[in-house]
Amino acid sequence: MAGILVDVLLERLATLALDKVERELKLVRGVKQEIKNLTKKLKAIRAVLEDAEQRQVMEASVKDWLNELNDVSDDMDDVLDEWITRVLMHQLEKQEKQGANALATTKKKVCFPFPSSCFRFGQVNQLFRRHEIAAKIKELNESLDLIDQNKQSFGFHQNTTRVPELPQRQKTTSLPNIKTFGRDKEKNLIVSKLISESSQEKEVPLIIPIVGMGGMGKTTLAQLVYNDENVKSHFDKRIWVCVSDPFEEIKIAQAIIEEIDKDNSSKSSNVLQTLTQCIDKLIEGKKFLLVLDDVWSPNSDQWEELIKPLRNGGIGSRILVTTRKEEVVTLMKATTQLIHLKELGEAFCLSLFYYSADMDESSVSTEFKNIGSEIVKRCNGLPLAAKTLGSLMRNKKKIHEWQAVLKSKTWELKEIQQDVFRPLLLSYHDLSPATKRCLLYCVTFPKDYVYNRNCLIELWMSQDYLNVKESKEKIVVGQNYFDDLVMRSFFQDIEDVQFEYGNIKCKIHDIVHDFLQYLTENECLILDFELDASKRRDLSKDKVHHLTLVHATEGDSLQTFLPNYKKLRTLIAIQSSEYSIGPIFELIVQLKCLRTLDLRGWRGKGCLKEIRETIGGLIHLRYLDLSENLGLEELPSALGSLYNLQTLRLVRCVNLKKVDVRRLINLRHLYVEGCWELKLIEGIEKLTDLQRLDQFVVPIIGGDEGNKLEHLKDLNQLQGSLAIRILGNPNMAENAAAIMVNKAHLLELRLEFYSVDEGKHGEIMNGLEPHPDLESLYIWFYKGGAFSHWLSYLHSLRMLILETCTKCGVLPPLGKLASLESLHIVQLHGVSKVGVEFLGIDDGQTSSSSSIFISFPKLKQLGFYNMGPWEEWVGVENNNITIMPCLSQLTIGYCYKLKALPDFLWETPLQKLHIFRSPILQDLYRQGIGEKWAKIPTIVIED
Repeated sequence: MAGILVDVLLERLATLALDKVERELKLVRGVKQEIKNLTKKLKAIRAVLEDAEQRQVMEASVKDWLNELNDVSDDMDDVLDEWITRVLMHQLEKQEKQGANALATTKKKVCFPFPSSCFRFGQVNQLFRRHEIAAKIKELNESLDLIDQNKQSFGFHQNTTRVPELPQRQKTTSLPNIKTFGRDKEKNLIVSKLISESSQEKEVPLIIPIVGMGGMGKTTLAQLVYNDENVKSHFDKRIWVCVSDPFEEIKIAQAIIEEIDKDNSSKSSNVLQTLTQCIDKLIEGKKFLLVLDDVWSPNSDQWEELIKPLRNGGIGSRILVTTRKEEVVTLMKATTQLIHLKELGEAFCLSLFYYSADMDESSVSTEFKNIGSEIVKRCNGLPLAAKTLGSLMRNKKKIHEWQAVLKSKTWELKEIQQDVFRPLLLSYHDLSPATKRCLLYCVTFPKDYVYNRNCLIELWMSQDYLNVKESKEKIVVGQNYFDDLVMRSFFQDIEDVQFEYGNIKCKIHDIVHDFLQYLTENECLILDFELDASKRRDLSKDKVHHLTLVHATEGDSLQTFLPNYKKLRTLIAIQSSEYSIGPIFELIVQLKCLRTLDLRGWRGKGCLKEIRETIGGLIHLRYLDLSENLGLEELPSALGSLYNLQTLRLVRCVNLKKVDVRRLINLRHLYVEGCWELKLIEGIEKLTDLQRLDQFVVPIIGGDEGNKLEHLKDLNQLQGSLAIRILGNPNMAENAAAIMVNKAHLLELRLEFYSVDEGKHGEIMNGLEPHPDLESLYIWFYKGGAFSHWLSYLHSLRMLILETCTKCGVLPPLGKLASLESLHIVQLHGVSKVGVEFLGIDDGQTSSSSSIFISFPKLKQLGFYNMGPWEEWVGVENNNITIMPCLSQLTIGYCYKLKALPDFLWETPLQKLHIFRSPILQDLYRQGIGEKWAKIPTIVIED
């Protein structure tokens, strides 16, 4: 994607014109003129790139020209980025020498204690070499001159109406729901096969395959069946496993155990016999439904080993399989139950098309309807194609825009083998250049990879795909790009990420993944070392920029081939937990162009136990993930040399003792959740531009040996979720109230109290008052006698959990919270009565007041759990008071002494009532009859 690269280069060149950089330019003869020439040529090239990128699919010569431009642009980016980095680091060193007072006036206000010898100009063999870099710029300028001249021969049209992409983003709370068209017949047939039982049935489990080409909607149909209410109630256990290629029986067995019993320790075994024995016990006599989605090519031995324990299930057990290959059905001996998924009828395709375009089919004008029908005919009955084209038309409101899609030359392409690629290509070309690049980067990961939106945005940032100067706006721009890709159906299976408020995860359809591989060709390479060497893609090493190693081992001779990928910008190693990292790290530091390095989860005898000082040579690095390296105890001081580092992930590095971030002045995202031994993040108080911090531990130790709550005071740009875990007795400063109250961008806060003197809890809680815009709050192990007053003034709070707050005898007035939608109260053993104070009703409102008051105006979900001493729950009788007018779900569990529910509950729009392990309530309501019970659609009362 030359377009985004050229934009990045122009920004780099603009940076060279800044005063503090320009002074260095004057020391090299002729370089200022070279910079001007570069800028002029790049602007001229940028003006024709939109036309060039459209034409490259059909014109090989244009594609070659763009590839040459990409190569030169990458080299130029490396040179300019190195120069800018060295200059700015040198400036910081000089500022430090001038004294702390001078340094404090700089924008970053950060001490940057590099040895002065590292950046002294004019010395031989030093990192910073003005003349060497200037010579590279001159050489690249000559190469760009040839490219600029060659562009004249293509007669490109100039784009003179470039519209800058704005960072504004409308806040959303949900994403589009999945809806299906034209599959009712198939769904009903499959459901009947799943739930029908015969006394003559001998096959356990019965295997039902759904077969169809890619993009036909097999997975969507399976999901529809899997979530059918009749199916849900029919089976004791339902299990969903995404299989994909290759067929790995050990991983499938692990996934089955995980779905049945998440806490089962056997799921971590890599011995197939151990896993199958566990499955055998877990499903013995139980009627189960197992969905094996996207099965490709198991051999008969693999299948027999997997099916063996599943035969121990109860009568009526079923396995639903989705696959593109009928050979799989034959191998499974399931040909008699085969469901062959055919193309959608044109009418259903048209309905899906209009639905995806966010249009009411019945009100579409004749002119648009005629063109829409012609476009849908090109889908050949493929749901994915209809959905993609519909998403493409969502923002096209003029008839000429629809005509342009219908008449596009893309439909004429012969070399694209898969029909679905053509509509995908139309939708792809409608994206902005930067969004295209972000989408293409996703193919760095293998099929069926689960993408995390926040992580993906940070990866895009590391590659400079979010071309905005202000880093806080880059997150917003990244969210815009992500949402755009969702709306255009490039992402699917959208779900919220647990314990990361506002974050979501998703997948990419296999066909879309194939399409992206088709577009990226040689740029991205995934090497799976469990595949035969003959099945691995072998690309030109000079062309590969993004390399992913899957199941890599020391025996795979990484040291032989890895150094050959000199131009790598991304290196990711995944699913390598059982293998040795061996000499890989010393090889990695030779890859000087790296922007992104992901080495999470290396374990075993050769796990990553230390990071060498040589990591300081990776000066371009923006993203570093060392998560789940259990042997890692410390990080080298050279980490501070990574001036450009934006994201540092250290999640579940359980033995890591200390992290020094004083020098990482561009760090914006720091993840340390699960680093239980990490008591000090040195210098974190200086990172006032930090945007994400997932966990902050205040240790028992005092003095300068650990984090202090006051270190958070100036980190007012924090976003997303933050967990504060207090392990000792922090001294609350006089200005403690300002610690959290100014963090207007923080959405979720978790406060956890461990080993704190009970007399200190209230003081600490009062000092941690959050900003009133907070949307989600969790409080654990709080032992103050009452909750802080600020809890009832969080007007934007949507979710609240109070857990194990054992000394609180009275619930706070939560009914005053105007936005609260979900409330869960767990183990508040000091509460014996819940009364009007909980509803937020003042004494004067309980009887005589004539003013109208709504208690819990938006509450939808309410749960009380393990409230042992709780005996009484009362309401209030006042016609001017409305209580919980939106309540849809109430859950009460382990409330052994609660005698009855308040009368006001029967006036709420309750849809589901679930009572368990609460014997008095169970006896009282088990035979629930009458008008008030009839209004509740779902009532579950169980032991």
